[in-house]
Amino acid sequence: MEKEFSVINLDCAHCGAKIEAAINKIEGVESAILNYPLKKIRIRGDITDELVEKINTVANSIEAGVVISPAGHEHHHHHHEHSHHHGHDEECCCGHDHEHEHHEHEHEHEHKHHEHEHIEKNSLPAGELFTIVAGILLFTAAVISGRVTDIKPLAIALYAAAYLVLGYNVISATFRNIKAKNFFDENFLMTVATIGAFALGEYAEAVGVVLFFRIGELFEDYAVSRSRRAITDVAALKVEEAEVMRNGEFVHISSDDIQIGDILRIKAGERIAADGIIESGESRIDTSAVNGEPVPLSVRSGDSVLSGCINLSETLTLRTTAAAADSMISRISEAVENASASKPHIDRFITRFAKIYTPIVITTALLTAIIPSLVTGEWSKWIYSALTFLVISCPCALVLSVPLAYFSGIGAASKLGILFKGGSAIEALGKIKAVAFDKTGTLTNGSFDVTDIKSYGNMSENELLMLSGSCEQCSTHPVAESIVSHCHSNGIELITPEKSAEKAGHGVTAVIDGRSVLCGNHRLMAENGIALPADDIPSGSVVYVTVDGKAEGRIVVSDTIKKTSASAVSRLKRMGIKTFMLTGDKTENASAAAKDISIDYVKGDLLPDDKLAEIERIRKETGPVMFVGDGFNDGPVLAGADVGGAMQNGSDLALEAADAVFMNPEPETVVKAKNIADKTMRIAYENIIFALTVKAIVLILGLIGHPNMWFAVFADSGAAMLCILNSVRVLSTKKY
Repeated sequence: MEKEFSVINLDCAHCGAKIEAAINKIEGVESAILNYPLKKIRIRGDITDELVEKINTVANSIEAGVVISPAGHEHHHHHHEHSHHHGHDEECCCGHDHEHEHHEHEHEHEHKHHEHEHIEKNSLPAGELFTIVAGILLFTAAVISGRVTDIKPLAIALYAAAYLVLGYNVISATFRNIKAKNFFDENFLMTVATIGAFALGEYAEAVGVVLFFRIGELFEDYAVSRSRRAITDVAALKVEEAEVMRNGEFVHISSDDIQIGDILRIKAGERIAADGIIESGESRIDTSAVNGEPVPLSVRSGDSVLSGCINLSETLTLRTTAAAADSMISRISEAVENASASKPHIDRFITRFAKIYTPIVITTALLTAIIPSLVTGEWSKWIYSALTFLVISCPCALVLSVPLAYFSGIGAASKLGILFKGGSAIEALGKIKAVAFDKTGTLTNGSFDVTDIKSYGNMSENELLMLSGSCEQCSTHPVAESIVSHCHSNGIELITPEKSAEKAGHGVTAVIDGRSVLCGNHRLMAENGIALPADDIPSGSVVYVTVDGKAEGRIVVSDTIKKTSASAVSRLKRMGIKTFMLTGDKTENASAAAKDISIDYVKGDLLPDDKLAEIERIRKETGPVMFVGDGFNDGPVLAGADVGGAMQNGSDLALEAADAVFMNPEPETVVKAKNIADKTMRIAYENIIFALTVKAIVLILGLIGHPNMWFAVFADSGAAMLCILNSVRVLSTKKY
C-alpha cells in the first residue's frame, strides 16, 4: 500500500533528507520519498496507525515539531505550520491538536477555499518582514551607539536586543532539538557560533549571522513558494462542479461524480471538467493550461476536447469520453506531482554527500579550536576560527537548491505542456546526444492530404480532381476520403457516377457522363493495360486517373508534415544533437519526408523489435538517445530508449511507457524540453560548484589564520540565498 502524507513544520531541507533516510529504515516501510518543496512524503508499506506514530516519533527526533499526517488533513495544523517558520515555533506540537480541536469544524471550510490563496499571496509574510526590519533597526542603533557614544553597555544591550529579535526562533529550535537529542542541524550550529561570537566580544558578527540567516530563510520561502506555485497551479485547474444532464435537465454535481457518456454543458468562461466530444455548439477554447499553446482553438460538433481548457465564447455541450478522475487534467496533475517527488541521481548524491560533509566540518572545527590553541596559546583567535567553521558547515545551499532546480524545471515544463515523469527524466534528457523520431503522428500529422497534382495532357488540375473525387465518393479508404475532402475544400463540384465499383487494394472504376473512368494505383492501371509515364515516379500514395483507356494524370496523397518539424530538427542540429527517423512506413515515403525536414538518417519498414535494435545501434554510435513516438507499437522502444517521449495524441501504451509526455504534439516541444533539461542541469551544477567553492575558500582562510565571521555568513546564508534564487531562474519560460 502506498499513501501520501503532509509534512508539517519542516523548515530545513537537510533535516528533510535525514527524515527521509530515517523513515526508510523503519521496519514496515518499503520506501519513503520526501518532497521538500511540496512538504509531502509518499510512503509505501504496511501502513498502520502504529507505523504512522513511529514515523512521527522518528521525524520529531530529527527536527522537533515536525508532524506527518495523511494528505488532506493539513488544515488541522495550518496555523501552526505558519507560525513555526516565522518565529513562534516555541509551541509544542504535541499539544497543538488539543488546543485547536474546537476550532477544527469552524475553520475547515475556510481552509479548503483559501489554502491555495495563502500560498499565492503570502510568499513573503508581513510578520517575518516586520521582525527582520525591527532587528535591522536595533542592529543599526547598536552600531551607531558604539561609534558615537562611550556608553558600551548601551551598545551591548542593543546588540543583545537585535540578536534576540532576529534569533529567537533559532535559539528556541536549538533547545527543542537538544531536548530531542538531535542537535547537529543549522539551528544548533548558528546558536553555538553566535553565542560564541558574543562571548568573544564580536557582537556585530553575532547579530550579522542571524540577520543574514533570517534573510536567507525569507528568500528561501519566496523561492520555494514560487516554485511550488508552478506545481500547485496545475492541481488548481481541476473543476469542482459541472452541469450534467440528469433526467432531461442540467443539474450541478461534483466533478468527481462525472462518468463516461455523461452530457455536460459548458458555458462561456467556464473550464471543461472532463474529456469529451462536442455534441452541439461552436466556440473557441483556450488550451494553454494543457498544452502551452497561446492561440485559442476553434471547435465544433464532433471535435474532441480535453479537460482543463476554457470555453471562451459560446455555450457547448459535450459527451464525456472519460470520468473526471481519468481525464487529462487529473492525469496531468498526478503526473506533475509524482514527477516532483522523483529524485535524480545528482540529488541522491548531494543527500549522501551532506551526511559525510557536515560531521567532517564539525570535527575539523573542534580540532581547529583545540590543537592550534594548545600550540600557540591564542585561544580566542582559534575558537573564533572554529566558529566560522560552524557557521558555514550546514549544507542547506546544496541540499535545497539542487532539488529545487529540478522542481522548478518540472514546473516550467508543465506550463509549456511538457510532463516529465520525474527529475531523473530531466537529468537523462540533459545528457542525450541523439533524438530518433517516429514518422506518422510525430513528425507528420497522421492525416492524408493532396500534396501534388500532375496532368499528362490537356486536362486541367481541377478536372482531374473532379473526376477523381467523383469516383472516390463511393470509397471509405483514407486516400479516397482525403481527395473528396480536398475537392470540397476547394469548391470543386462532384458528379454522381452512373455506375461505380471499388476493387480493394486497387481503386475505383466508374462511368461519368458516359466516359469510362479509372481512378486508382499502378496495380489497377496494369490490370487494365494502361501505360504510365516511365519518368514520373512520385513518392507518397499515387492515384492515377484515366478516361476511356488514356492516362490523363495523377494525384499524390501524402501524410502532411507538421508545421514545426523542419525547424525543430534544425534547432536540434544546432545544439549538436544527431537526428534520426525510425518508422514502420515504407522506406520511400519515409525518405521523402526526411528529405523535406533534413533528418540526418532515416530507416523505414521497421517492426517494433527493429526499432529497438536501431535504438541500440544509435546508442553505441552516438551515446544516450531519446525516442519520440505516439503509436501503440512504439511502447517497447519508448521504454528501451534512454529517454522516451510520447505525443499526447498517442496511444495509452505510448503515454504509459514514456518518460516525458508532450501535450502540444508539435516537434518543437521536444526542443523546448531539451532546453529546459539543459538549463536545469546547468543551474544544478552551477549551484554545486558555487556553494562548494565559496565554502572551501572561507574554510581555507580560517585554517591559515584569517577567520572572518562575515565571510562565513556569506558562505552559508549568502551562498544558499544565491543558489536558491539561481534555481528559480528555471521557471522563466520565455526563452525555451
